[in-house]
This record gives sequence, structure tokens and C-alpha cells, in this order.
Amino acid sequence: MFRYTADIAGSDIDHMGHVNNAVYLRWVQDAVVKYWESVAPAEAVATHLWVALKHEITYRKPAFLNDLVFADVIAQEVKGARTFFSTLFRRGEETIAEVTSCWCCLDSVSRRPMRVATDLANRFIGSDRK
Repeated sequence: MFRYTADIAGSDIDHMGHVNNAVYLRWVQDAVVKYWESVAPAEAVATHLWVALKHEITYRKPAFLNDLVFADVIAQEVKGARTFFSTLFRRGEETIAEVTSCWCCLDSVSRRPMRVATDLANRFIGSDRK
């Protein structure tokens, strides 16, 4: 599991007075990439890129400007070039949003999908399952 702190800026607040739903997409993007950077060796970070294929978000409660929001990211499964993540956004112990997402690993030079090597997959999945 990887914990990401979501910074809330004034520009993230919408006309309803809470964090705009689209901001969660930016947070998921940042959280998953930072997770990758925290578990992968520098060489792998330089040679692999990640693109989101799908996000499904369930909003539970609104977040506001002065809230302290964390995202707990868990890699659920690696299948070839795809990795499936679960991200829970929390304010304290309260879950405010749940995101499931699918990402594709790309070769940084060719920009073509590439399988996630077993040793790299184990850095995600192995650490989450122990």
C-alpha cells in the first residue's frame, strides 16, 4: 500500500463549495505515478511510462478546502501490460471516495504497451500481499 497526501488548492473548489469531482482524477494520476516511483528502481522508472485506461469513481462524501485528505493506493493485480489499482480517499478514518482504475505500462521509447516484468509486478503486488 502507498499513502498519498492530496493537497487541496482554492482552485480545486467548485461552485458547490467542495472539491470538484474532476480533481480526484488528478489525485489518482499523481498517487499511482508516485506509488510506481516509490517501488520501482530508477532504471525502471526511466524506461516505463503509465497511462490510465479506465477509472471508476464512487463519491461518498464531499471534501472541502481545509480538509486533510489521504489516498491509500493498492495494486490489486498485474496482467501483462495492465495493472489494476484500488485507491481509497480518506478524511481521517472516513472514506470519502473509492476509485478502481486500470493502467497500461508503456515502453518509454517506443510508447508501445509492454508487459510488466515479474520482479516489478512483485514490487507492487508482493508488498501488498505480505
